[in-house]
Amino acid sequence: MLKIGVLGAGHLGKIHLRLLNQSDKYELVGFYDPFKENAEKVSAEFGYKSFDTISELIKAVDVVDIVTPTLSHYDCAVEAIKAGKHIFLEKPISNTVEEAEHIIALAKEYNVKGQVGHVERFNPAFKAVKDKIQNPMFIETHRLAEFNPRGTDVPVVLDLMIHDIDAILSVVKSKVTFVHATGTAVISDSPDIANARIEFENGCVANVTSSRISMKNMRKARFFQKDAYISVDYLDKICEVVKMKDAPEVPGDFDLILQNAEGVKKQIYYDNPDVPANNAILDELETFADAINNNTTPIVTLEDGTEALRIAHRIIDCFKN
Repeated sequence: MLKIGVLGAGHLGKIHLRLLNQSDKYELVGFYDPFKENAEKVSAEFGYKSFDTISELIKAVDVVDIVTPTLSHYDCAVEAIKAGKHIFLEKPISNTVEEAEHIIALAKEYNVKGQVGHVERFNPAFKAVKDKIQNPMFIETHRLAEFNPRGTDVPVVLDLMIHDIDAILSVVKSKVTFVHATGTAVISDSPDIANARIEFENGCVANVTSSRISMKNMRKARFFQKDAYISVDYLDKICEVVKMKDAPEVPGDFDLILQNAEGVKKQIYYDNPDVPANNAILDELETFADAINNNTTPIVTLEDGTEALRIAHRIIDCFKN
């Protein structure tokens, strides 16, 4: 069983601690949090061991789970890797692409594995349809959230939109050729609402919208491809697959038939998969344990996290023009 420690015991860090404590694939050794009062409170309430320094925690474990603010990801990752420890890094992988690339280089040098916490890859609704998303040519996403001061240290692109960027990059196997975006700061010092148009070499276009000042929460994606429309509701964990095929010569009474201007008839039918319930955060942590134990490639690699960050920064750069 892999020994693991958590850096950061904030809102998400406490969730990681709870899930790791109940996992059969890890032995939770403890955590480190720089705020002594919070560390003492978490330790007293849940019984997790609190370490006095990052270094002490790193020495005691095989895997370091980094759930600290984005600006500290790089320093934490570098110290853990140089100690020969595997790292799980919450998204985004780091604050800059240069930092992320150095993390990749160090992980290779010290022969350790890393995974980035792009949790929507493990969302049951997305997992249920991912194999059905084949060569999409238009993608539209909306990720809207009510205002929460937590996370406003970074632009909404790094806070929210990067989830959709990663999911899109995982299904569009083509190079990004063009990015155009607009963003507006309403409450924070950095943009709170943003829209981006991402164009790919194969002709696919993604229209991505994120906001952290909405009246209601929404996390939806729609994928359009030849003879199919696929929708994913990450929040309610439901999905829909609408497909078209050549219409039968003699349609049934309840068949839905469409005919285009050229007279071609298509039958519309639903191919909705089952969506087994899961805990996406536990899944991403435990699949990382599997990758370490079996010496396989993590589902969301450091390279994946870096590419999502690269596109995110191209979007942010548009705000400066």
